[in-house]
Amino acid sequence: MSTPMSPSSAPRPSRKPRVAVVFGGRSSEHGISVLTAGAVLRAIDREKYDVLPVGITADGRWALADDAPERMAITGQRLPGVAELAGTYPGHVALPVDATSREVTYSEPGTVPKALGEVDVVFPVLHGPYGEDGTIQGLLEMSGVPYVGSGVLSSAVGMDKEYMKRVFASYGLPVGPFTVLRPREWARDQAAARKKVVDFAAEHGWPVFVKPARAGSSMGITKVHDVTGLDDAVEEARRHDPKVIVEALLSGREIECGVLEFGDGPQASVPAEIPPVTSHDFYDFEAKYIDSAAGIVPAPLTAEQTAEVRRLAVLAFEAASCEGLVRADFFLQDDGDFVINEINTMPGFTPISMYPRMWQESGVSYPELVDRLIQAALHRPTGLR
Repeated sequence: MSTPMSPSSAPRPSRKPRVAVVFGGRSSEHGISVLTAGAVLRAIDREKYDVLPVGITADGRWALADDAPERMAITGQRLPGVAELAGTYPGHVALPVDATSREVTYSEPGTVPKALGEVDVVFPVLHGPYGEDGTIQGLLEMSGVPYVGSGVLSSAVGMDKEYMKRVFASYGLPVGPFTVLRPREWARDQAAARKKVVDFAAEHGWPVFVKPARAGSSMGITKVHDVTGLDDAVEEARRHDPKVIVEALLSGREIECGVLEFGDGPQASVPAEIPPVTSHDFYDFEAKYIDSAAGIVPAPLTAEQTAEVRRLAVLAFEAASCEGLVRADFFLQDDGDFVINEINTMPGFTPISMYPRMWQESGVSYPELVDRLIQAALHRPTGLR
């Protein structure tokens, strides 16, 4: 089993760029992030880059982790976690808080911190809050360390489904009907908050989808068919996020499209289609990750439909000021119009995930995709840009 770089090693005057792959995290998508990290670690060209795996445990400790992608996989129905990958490293990792240094240190209780050497770029494969939402991006901006993916604002917009939809609507992108239950609304007057949703459903119809406003991987989502299931659905969403969004049912085909930054700007991949999952009420967590429901790549669309969804995906990328990569999710309605559902600024990134599969079909292999993202980050400055 290979291990991370020794804490005593020092950077050479002429060396390969060092990539810190940061994964895990405090969100409910911790295990999904570990899966993504395993795929990225397998794909990084070790002849071209040095790699430092850094896991964040579910309780927030930054830990050295074994460079062991074979252990970052689903076992039965159990997702992997950082705690077992970092078991031999009881201390914690610290990124620099000084923008004049990129020195990373490792500390164990009762010992002097040890230098791990400089990190040239961070690949934060974190999903959900405390990672994909602008928080780690802000930390890295303060540290002056380049990183893969979108910046603070676009990451925050991409995580908050309410403000994401408001930004899209302001740019003329078609969005579906929604309403929001803010934490104080539910805490102050549940009857009034419940009536708000009932009135929304009276206008747009049952069923509705009740979701955490700032979560992903279909966690905490309930399809609610009438008012009797509403309270339980809101409480389930609130287990993941005190802010809840309620969306109207959009009938039609689920279409996804990847966006990747190239030298001359963002470009869209061929789109994919998520077919109906007959064994599930909707495309939920188990359908995505446990039952491995497969998407169709490329989606069976007309040339005009393909061009339109690619145009809308790039427009969504630009509207939210994204960088690096985005997966944009749409519904192709029965009337032939596309409605954007959401974007993911750090989408699922295993080789069988939809984003890499769409780019594979577009002529960009998984290792090349990882390399492009790292190179783009190395050449993009931190700070205002």
